[in-house]
Amino acid sequence: MSYVDGFVLPVPEGKLDAYLELAKTASVIWKEHGALDYKECVLEDKSDPGFCATFPALAGVKEGETVIFAFIVYESREHRSAVNAKVMADPRMACPPENMPFDPKRMAFGGFKTLVEA
Repeated sequence: MSYVDGFVLPVPEGKLDAYLELAKTASVIWKEHGALDYKECVLEDKSDPGFCATFPALAGVKEGETVIFAFIVYESREHRSAVNAKVMADPRMACPPENMPFDPKRMAFGGFKTLVEA
């Protein structure tokens, strides 16, 4: 079964274009280094079903922000470690935190073992 890195982060709506450029670059880098799939998604449906938390609430979105939900798929946890080591060593990933179009301290991240793959 595959292994997935997942991300949820608030992004200022005025910085979505800059975030998109960063995401496009990152997608190329991760895929070049072996990631099987790479998705970056922006929140579109903000409805509150009332029976669970919404992504804006989960991400602590402030006025003028939206939510990015992203994931990267790997063959296994070991494959993920190997790919991420290459990605982090890639000079194209050098981006000082002050140049990020979002606050990395507010990003949620985790590695997930796949339970169902259909």
